[in-house]
Amino acid sequence: MDNISLISDMILKSKKLVVFTGAGISTESGVSDFRSPGGIWDRFDPSELNFQSFMASEAGREKYWQFSKALWPEIANAKPNPGHYAIAELHRLGRLDCVITQNIDDLHQKSGIPEEKVIELHGTLKWVICLECGQRYPREQIQLRLESGVKAPRCDACGGITKPATIAFGQAMPERETREAEARAAACDLFLVAGSSLVVYPAAQMPLIAKSNGAKLVIINLTPTPHDHYADVVIQGKTGPAMSQIAEQVKARLA
Repeated sequence: MDNISLISDMILKSKKLVVFTGAGISTESGVSDFRSPGGIWDRFDPSELNFQSFMASEAGREKYWQFSKALWPEIANAKPNPGHYAIAELHRLGRLDCVITQNIDDLHQKSGIPEEKVIELHGTLKWVICLECGQRYPREQIQLRLESGVKAPRCDACGGITKPATIAFGQAMPERETREAEARAAACDLFLVAGSSLVVYPAAQMPLIAKSNGAKLVIINLTPTPHDHYADVVIQGKTGPAMSQIAEQVKARLA
């Protein structure tokens, strides 16, 4: 049995499938991966975009917002690709417990997966939040301010510092989402990684939590990952084609 058929069989036998996604699934939609050359990260130094710099000075916040302003059109215009739609198809077929994602691009929701089934470990670029009073603003609204010349937007409600609702380098992981992801990973019987290099912690811990609690582990990624030797099945390749074939087989066998 080939790996696609093997994974399809595992999904059909699974009672609780968790899919974990990283940058590799979104690069197929044209979203820049900061580790890859030629993307938006070539124009910015990640070491200047950490949370400590953001909080330390107005200049640090202006630099961060300059980067975010440049990134937003790419995210806003990105469309789900076959990999996203394949995972959404598994949801429609009743085979998906949840998606845990490192991505901030909202593409899983755009593909048709309900908001409550997507756990965003690194936040979302869809919203901007006031760090002082918690007020939330749609990103489009803040982008208009940036384009009008505002360099570091402040909160309308309290005048506090606003920041994209993403997790910056050096910022604490969101407690609720991290706990929920750990609980779902521990409770699943099949954990499928799609497009993650599994090098960023604590997110990369999730497959190990699943495996240590008895789940089968599948890894689909373009390059090898540090967790490949824990996996029951590894496919080295693009997530879109692989996930599409898997979803098609699952659908056909349920028909």
